[in-house]
Amino acid sequence: MASVPSLAGLPLRVALVGPPNAGKSTLFNQLTGLRQRVANYPGVTVERRSGAASVAGGLVDVIDLPGIHGLSPRSPDQTVTRDVLLGMMEDGRPPDAVVMVLDATRLETHLMIAEPVLALGLRTLVVLTMADELDERGGGLDVAGLAEKLGVEAVLVNARDASSLAPVRDFLAAVLAARPETQECPVVAAMEPSDRRGRPLPLVDQFKARRQRVQGIGRAAAFRPPAPSKATQRIDAFVLHRLWGPVVFLAVVLVVFQAIFKGAVPLIDGTEAVVAGAGDLVGSVLPDGWFRSLLIEGIWAGVGSVVVFLPQILTLFLFIALMEDSGYMVRAAVVADRLMQRAGLQGQSFLPLLSGYACAVPAIMAARTVEDEKDRIATIFVTPFMTCSARLPVYALLIAAFIPEGPLLGPFLGQRAATLLGLYALGLGGAVLTAFLLKRSLLRNPTAPFVMELPPYRLPTLRSVGARLMGRAKVFLLRVGKIIMTVSVVLWLLARFPAGPEGAAPTVEDSALGAVGRFIEPAVEPLGFDWRIGIGLVTSLAAREVIVGTLGTIYGVESADESSLELQEALQGSLDVGAAVALLVFFAFALQCMSTVAVMRRETGGWRWPALQFGYMLALAYGGAWVANVLL
Repeated sequence: MASVPSLAGLPLRVALVGPPNAGKSTLFNQLTGLRQRVANYPGVTVERRSGAASVAGGLVDVIDLPGIHGLSPRSPDQTVTRDVLLGMMEDGRPPDAVVMVLDATRLETHLMIAEPVLALGLRTLVVLTMADELDERGGGLDVAGLAEKLGVEAVLVNARDASSLAPVRDFLAAVLAARPETQECPVVAAMEPSDRRGRPLPLVDQFKARRQRVQGIGRAAAFRPPAPSKATQRIDAFVLHRLWGPVVFLAVVLVVFQAIFKGAVPLIDGTEAVVAGAGDLVGSVLPDGWFRSLLIEGIWAGVGSVVVFLPQILTLFLFIALMEDSGYMVRAAVVADRLMQRAGLQGQSFLPLLSGYACAVPAIMAARTVEDEKDRIATIFVTPFMTCSARLPVYALLIAAFIPEGPLLGPFLGQRAATLLGLYALGLGGAVLTAFLLKRSLLRNPTAPFVMELPPYRLPTLRSVGARLMGRAKVFLLRVGKIIMTVSVVLWLLARFPAGPEGAAPTVEDSALGAVGRFIEPAVEPLGFDWRIGIGLVTSLAAREVIVGTLGTIYGVESADESSLELQEALQGSLDVGAAVALLVFFAFALQCMSTVAVMRRETGGWRWPALQFGYMLALAYGGAWVANVLL
């Protein structure tokens, strides 16, 4: 066993391990509150969440590992969890302790992962969640008997109730107090059941043997399974119905899009007023000169024109969080499985694709749960077709400028929301068609069956949803602050060069920025775009929403008013309806995100698939935009 160097000065590291839908994220949010960080493991594009938990004696660094069903590396996320527990990642240091989170209402199923984790020899606390549901539905469990059988500490908690988590904090405090100066790296023990001659049993027999041992642990712990939730059964009879299930799913989608355009309007107006007022205030106290021009006409025009769309983006994330935390998201995957099968993908691909509506980068990471390699690559390839939140500012700006607001289906669906829904459907159609072609050509293989455990319905907690929205808002604002501000500064500099007589700024058409635009214009002119849109298409390769900041900077240089209303009016003077629709179609298909390309290169181990993906989506976008411009 290899030793880890001295731990002096290093924070205590505790890993949260458990199957999906066990309450692990809820426990993580309760322990860490707002002291959370989201990043990737070094060298691996798997999102990691970590945070500081305050306990007696100091702070503990808590790591929320991907949800798993075992430590056998059949998928990349399981490999990451195993490598973190073995100290094979980052600084070569394993966690000081493990908190294994299991759903008490599904104890025998979730205990399947306990054996390999406990075999690592790390100090472990088994946290049995859903104590309230176990009691309400007539279940029972001898926690002391379970702890004795497993040989580790065990507690029964309600992860949503902070007052019930005192035993967990006490465990963390005890580990912190008894922490040794050095640490041994764990090793994987031989856990495969074997026959009398010591030969490993076939996989089916191994599962049966392990299942028998788990059932024996359950009996020793006097586990009494709770009665099925009658409410869950009644809702599922409707939500998972062959006919009504898709209708419910479509209704949910309509509500989401209507809320994005109607419900978020007051927040958008308020955000726009704050951004415009702050810009006017800052501009009024600064003297005329290059710095004021850079700050107001460059940075404020570019960044502010994107920040105003934050309420719409958070509205989308709010609904995604509510669907995930309530348990409906898994049901949506079951409903959509029929469509996935026709496209040649397995049901496991649905959840990564659905998360692509938030952002393609973590969605591609989430495809690591797809065990079949060809299905995983196909999922990654079509994920950028899903309309991510970065497209929302582009769609919202163009729809507001060119689509009049008015009812389409009475109060249930307006014209703008219907247009947005149509763009989402266009992206989904492109994903389905592309998956269909891939699975019958380059990535041909039999489709695996879709098996997923359905958790009971639960009411989302304000704390959990709020923490996720705060995290996403932070990620968006950092993205705006880094990428869009950088692009805005570069564009401002190009628009000010070369200087005219006595250092006067040139007109935009006569500047270096205008020269770049005129060079690009012949390529985009068949689509109905002028040089300004051409510059926006190039800069949006950094990130899709950058085009809004780019146009805000360009038109902000020409006008003192950078509000989104002025930007809409400027676009109406530059584009006709056909060209506006062409631009929407272009963004529905084009892969305007280098972060996505970089992640795909890392996930597929080379440039072959990213290059094919970028070229294919660009050709589809150009062709679709040309057709839209010609027809309209």
